[in-house]
Amino acid sequence: MLTLSLAATLESQAGQYRLLKEIPVGGEGGWDYLSVDSPPHRLYVSHGNKVVVIDTATETVCGEITDTPGVHGVAIAPELGRGLATCGRENKGAVIDLKTLQILSKVDTGANPDGMLYEPGRKEFYTFNGRGRSATVIDAQTEKVVATIPLGGKPEFAQADAPAGLVFNNLEDKSEVAVIDAQKHEVVNRWPIAPGEEASGMAFDEKNHRLFLGCGNKLMVMLDSATGKVLASVPIGQGVDANAFDPETGLAFASCGDGTVTIAKAEGDKLTVVQTLTTERGARTMTIDPATHKIYLATAKFDAPAEGRRRGRMTPDSFKILVYGPE
Repeated sequence: MLTLSLAATLESQAGQYRLLKEIPVGGEGGWDYLSVDSPPHRLYVSHGNKVVVIDTATETVCGEITDTPGVHGVAIAPELGRGLATCGRENKGAVIDLKTLQILSKVDTGANPDGMLYEPGRKEFYTFNGRGRSATVIDAQTEKVVATIPLGGKPEFAQADAPAGLVFNNLEDKSEVAVIDAQKHEVVNRWPIAPGEEASGMAFDEKNHRLFLGCGNKLMVMLDSATGKVLASVPIGQGVDANAFDPETGLAFASCGDGTVTIAKAEGDKLTVVQTLTTERGARTMTIDPATHKIYLATAKFDAPAEGRRRGRMTPDSFKILVYGPE
């Protein structure tokens, strides 16, 4: 009854997210992906040339992973206690012991590894290489490259459907989703995403076979992950760079650099906006902790832009994590 009551409460409050906390991090450098490992209460945030680790129970910084030049983010293999960080400036993936936060090895990838994921069906890490226009597949246990997959476009976020044996990847410059056979390690389909264009963020509802794409033309598009059919789209803000999905509430999120998160409810073939959450300018990347329903966004404070510059400079030591959750 408690579980049903919680689900009913969340359903009735769907979309009513508010700011819960700001977690100060500080330090210099940019940021990209965030990822959550729910059971051990860990949030991994790329920042400059390192990964900041935050305890989501206490919402404080509890460690860092260093020697990751140009890091974009970390893929988590929870059952192995390992992660993989993409080191864009080295063209390498760094295999990490998540208990000690030490790097176990570095593995050569294609040029400029950016996106990353863990495919649990075959226990493999993927790096999606921006300039290499390819995916590098790494055995998470042996730490060896097992395949390089040409993608024919610039890859962005990806998701794994382990039961179906598939990996989905946004090709931003092609406005399509590349469908990878996880056993064959090859692209077996390409799905156009119109009316969406230049998708970066991607989230996945495994139970209902839905992909949610954050597109550069200010749309969040929902696709059927079994057929590739575009089912629905809703307007979002400018500068989207991440998406998330909460399987318990059926909410899909799109975080945008203009300082908004669009929250939409997915029901069957319908996608309906239930809230436009005001965040902060620059908070374009995001992740969700499905255990608590909280979303985490990274940003910093910026000075007013000087004449001739499009945007202001980052205020020193102002990097932080914004925490939002349902009321």
